[in-house]
Amino acid sequence: MILFVDMDEVMADTYTAHIEHYNDRFKESLTKEECMGFEVWQKVPAERKDTIWEHYYKDGFFRNLRPIQDSIEILGELNKKHSVYVASAAMQFPNSLLEKHQWLDEHFPFIHWRNRILCGDKKILRGDILIDDRSHNLENFQGRSMIFTSPHNIHTNHFERMNSWQEIAKELL
Repeated sequence: MILFVDMDEVMADTYTAHIEHYNDRFKESLTKEECMGFEVWQKVPAERKDTIWEHYYKDGFFRNLRPIQDSIEILGELNKKHSVYVASAAMQFPNSLLEKHQWLDEHFPFIHWRNRILCGDKKILRGDILIDDRSHNLENFQGRSMIFTSPHNIHTNHFERMNSWQEIAKELL
């Protein structure tokens, strides 16, 4: 089986990083719970929403993300059983291509560089399963589409939902 896995909000905790960067900069106390059902930029004052986008351009933003709970262990097991490919948008922000590659080397060294698809558009993917947090990536996928729960997508209901890596393990291992 060919399994594609997105990075941001599936393997790497980008959402929390945005909140932490925002809170550090503005000495605020925004929480993930306050953001449920929204993008982080939608929950900050209008005059500050562009500052959330600035995070993507900061040196080290992608390199310093924390792995999503249980993703390392379970992807290690999935990688033994299936053909696992990381499929991540990495062309929009200048630092993301190199930093995502370095991040994968550190946290997921068992996923060979040949199995890393750092791209601009995921419409090219052809395989059995795509696990992603963004519905626009799942809509055109011709295989089985699984949406990985993130605060921004909790109201998206038209895909098979995976709330954790433990749920993915139960389904695919």
